[in-house]
Amino acid sequence: MNTSAYLIRRIIYAVPVLFGVAVIIFFLFFVYAGGAENIARQVLGPKAPREAIFEWIENKGLNKPLWFNQKAEGPNKLKDTLFYDHMKSLFTFNFGKSWQDDRDIFGKIIERAPASLAIAIPEFILSFFIAIIFSLYFAFFRGTAIDRIGTIICVAMMSISILIYIIAGQLIFAIIFKWFPVSGFAPFPLGFRFLPLPILVGVLAGFGGSVRFGRTIMLEEIGKEYVRSARARGIPETSILGRHVLRNALIPLLTSAILSLPLLVLGSLLIENFYGIPGLGSMGIESIQANDFMELRALTFLTAILYQIGLILTDLSYTFVDPRVRLR
Repeated sequence: MNTSAYLIRRIIYAVPVLFGVAVIIFFLFFVYAGGAENIARQVLGPKAPREAIFEWIENKGLNKPLWFNQKAEGPNKLKDTLFYDHMKSLFTFNFGKSWQDDRDIFGKIIERAPASLAIAIPEFILSFFIAIIFSLYFAFFRGTAIDRIGTIICVAMMSISILIYIIAGQLIFAIIFKWFPVSGFAPFPLGFRFLPLPILVGVLAGFGGSVRFGRTIMLEEIGKEYVRSARARGIPETSILGRHVLRNALIPLLTSAILSLPLLVLGSLLIENFYGIPGLGSMGIESIQANDFMELRALTFLTAILYQIGLILTDLSYTFVDPRVRLR
């Protein structure tokens, strides 16, 4: 099957998944939340007068029935409902306006996405190649003191909260050595000086888990028959690791790396919040603090879309890493 036909089929498969996600979002944000009046009280405050609450509900278009409108006629019985408006807005990317500042939500996402991408893409590339390099290094020295010490360091780094990395990064690199600004952001090109510190913190925070996972994959490949056959033919250990083991280990490594990309694109909530990066992660924090359900549901649905894109990219990457893999 050619690539275009495969992409079309995968996109078709993704539609029911996204539909299910949209339904779950509706339940969480409109049904489980306790109805429009309860949502209004969370936004306006528990002491808000009933007149203000009902006016707010009407202005936000939340005064419609959930599933079925008995007062409407014909198809409008289903169309003139919150569920239909919710599904239509998500799948047409017309997310509506923010409850915080009355701005178009899709416009805010487009505006904030570059800041998150400026951190996510370098962090993804650096983390992936660093994981490969150190995984191969520890696999080469497997069973030695270097391997044992490296494993202990990786486990210790996995056990540390990301908050410690953030605070320690600000203290060491920004306050003590003064290599980077403590926090902040600026448009291109001045904004580049604010990016190295959050990227470095993100790479360090994920180092332990990614290297330990890569080491496990490498050791699993080293124990297979084709490696023993290569050693029997006198091929050097470095060539076995670099040409044979790495090629076969790249498939699970790519799977793990690419599937983490959607979360990186949306930004780390804590990293962006602490370092003052106006990306999608900080947008999510602001939405939670303001009980802005409209922004939260848009970001949640965007996460699902990016995850599906990550799955498709993962499958496509297999064919470049291993020509034996065929799209079916």
